[in-house]
Amino acid sequence: MLTVTLPMRVIAGMALVLSSVSATATNSETNNDIKATLNASTYIVFDQVHVLPMTSAAGETEQRVLRDQRVLVKGDRIVAVGNVTNIAIPDGAKVIAGNGRYIMPGLAEMHGHVPPLADFSGVPKRYLNDVLTLYLAGGVTTVRGMLGHDQQLRLKDDIASGKRLGPTLYLAGPSFNQHTVTSAEQARQRVREHKQQGWDLLKIHPGLSLEHYQAIADEANKQGIDFAGHVPEAVGIEQAIVLGSRTIDHLDGYMAALGGFEKALSADDMTPLVALTKQHNVAVVPTEALWQTIIGAADSAQLQAYDELKYMPAQVIAGWQRYLQAASGSYYTGETASVHAENRRLLLGALYQAGVTILLGTDAPQLFSVPGLSLRREIPKMTEAGISNYDILRSGTVLVGEYFADKDQFGQVKAGQRADLLLVDGNPLEDLSVLYHPAGVMVRGHWLSREYLDARLADIAAARMAERSVP
Repeated sequence: MLTVTLPMRVIAGMALVLSSVSATATNSETNNDIKATLNASTYIVFDQVHVLPMTSAAGETEQRVLRDQRVLVKGDRIVAVGNVTNIAIPDGAKVIAGNGRYIMPGLAEMHGHVPPLADFSGVPKRYLNDVLTLYLAGGVTTVRGMLGHDQQLRLKDDIASGKRLGPTLYLAGPSFNQHTVTSAEQARQRVREHKQQGWDLLKIHPGLSLEHYQAIADEANKQGIDFAGHVPEAVGIEQAIVLGSRTIDHLDGYMAALGGFEKALSADDMTPLVALTKQHNVAVVPTEALWQTIIGAADSAQLQAYDELKYMPAQVIAGWQRYLQAASGSYYTGETASVHAENRRLLLGALYQAGVTILLGTDAPQLFSVPGLSLRREIPKMTEAGISNYDILRSGTVLVGEYFADKDQFGQVKAGQRADLLLVDGNPLEDLSVLYHPAGVMVRGHWLSREYLDARLADIAAARMAERSVP
């Protein structure tokens, strides 16, 4: 039997060395402990865990679960994964006893929003950090931020360097729309500026003309930067696909082209656009749960009963309540909302069956969509569309890693990957709800126990309660 031998050493200055710690994290980590682990270079070992490596492709069944494994992490990297009999535990390692729990890659939010560093519409100053914490508490270790704000690139760097705790951010810059784009040449110049400033992609909003959209697409291709988001009405879904939008978000472009807001659609109606999407390798971020609310198809009483609302500021909740009381806007479909919602479900299923890449996203924080915790609302909608448990997991892990392959290696549990991990109490291939209350979360090698997450959530809820009590 071959044993993997690793350096055995204790890192000087380590604030906390444990020979064993339970997966329910009875080690009572303080804020100082958390800060220490950000800079520690000792090993962290997940022992006696079943691993979902997410290395099997869609439709494959081989090695979906590796039993009785050890996962070794050092710094922000996974350095080894193997059977407990083949991998030694390094001296001085912090050992997290899995006790037969399951470990998998951290999840991604592929259409999320992060508040700016500056004042944000009068909400509490702590709101930014609370949003970052909520993402992590929901198992979200990577966020594709879809609307940039001033200084947000500094926020991204602060998180990456460990100055601030949060998910890894990949950020779109400020919006491209009819107000920010005034000519084809100005559109090109703006693309170049976003590339030079360091944004990861361009955010497309409604209102652009076809000419301006074509200029953005052409210059983005020249500069090597993605563009994604909405489909402007004057552009249309076919042109957005052909011109290279990296993702189509929210499915609205399809509905507009097919007349899906008001009439029931057939499989034959959808087939040409589904085939075009697959042909051009365009991915889709459905955000189905939120869009049911926006179009008027969601159950109002159910929305208002969501337990996670206690983590959001009163001002934000009040705005959401006002929408329910007087829903309107270009996406609201009122009396035909149920038909519209069913068309979206059928379209998502058709895209999935055709092999189009589906990426997990919720567009949080938006109407009754709380960062991180919104996954528990989105994932059931994906199930309703016929997507398998394994492919739902793929949509938020390995497929996101492939999307950002030029940025880093993550989304799988194997050596060399970024150490973004979820420890869960059951097998998500059998029950996806185990994702909603992880036993712990690791982000870039930084371990957050369940105890720590619960304490942070309780603190956020208490702060929200106190804010509501202020006259």
